[in-house]
Amino acid sequence: MSTIVLIHGLWVTPRSWEHWIPYYRAKGHTVVAPAYPGFEVEVEALRADPTVIAELTVPETVAHLEQVITALPEKPILIGHSFGGTLTQLLLDRGHGAAGVVIDSAPPEGIRVTPPSQLKSLFPILNNPAKRHQAAGFTPEQFHYAFTNTLPEDAARETYDRYAIPAPGSWVWSYGLIANFKPGKQETWVDFHNENRAPLLFIAGGKDHIMPPAVNRSNANHYQAPGTVTEFHEFPERSHWTCGEPGWEAVADYALEWALKHAR
Repeated sequence: MSTIVLIHGLWVTPRSWEHWIPYYRAKGHTVVAPAYPGFEVEVEALRADPTVIAELTVPETVAHLEQVITALPEKPILIGHSFGGTLTQLLLDRGHGAAGVVIDSAPPEGIRVTPPSQLKSLFPILNNPAKRHQAAGFTPEQFHYAFTNTLPEDAARETYDRYAIPAPGSWVWSYGLIANFKPGKQETWVDFHNENRAPLLFIAGGKDHIMPPAVNRSNANHYQAPGTVTEFHEFPERSHWTCGEPGWEAVADYALEWALKHAR
């Protein structure tokens, strides 16, 4: 049996993995779903006081996840969703993880594919420069478009009410717009030619608006190191909320089976 670390993305907390944790544990695996620093409280508390969200940085989040991972008795399988996919790529590049799976991953520095649906999804955060210094959230309608577009309106609203929180506006601005245009290596830079990186699978949702398949495919194609394993798989009818929408078990099974097969 293996140890699995589930890394959540922006606009949600580890609560987003609440179905996957018992599902993988029932298969005999040890499962850890760490929160970003300060996100250990409930969703409702973060909505009430989002100060910690606004002030959080990527480097301190990566450092926190490194502490969690290095304290484990073995190299775990890393599975990250959305910006958790970016964090997973950063961690794999630093030598962590026996294998990695990124689901609807946000891209690290250097991926310049920006489909129209992605721009529309992020516009509510990017439409005001002041949000760069705030905890920036979606309205239920905006969340429905960006995350849960395959769900009916009532189910999308239930998802929003249970899981949605604001995100650090600085992350969206800095890593969604600025990273590719600033000189030097930015905080989400990874070495696409790292020959020591563990195997990595990209899973994309064909109907994902905020991180469409073209973004994930481009990200996967950037990895060029000889001898490394990088694969891409698309679930055609699934949204960004693929880890929670009906049929999530198929995604969880595919991710785990691939990781167990390729883990080193």
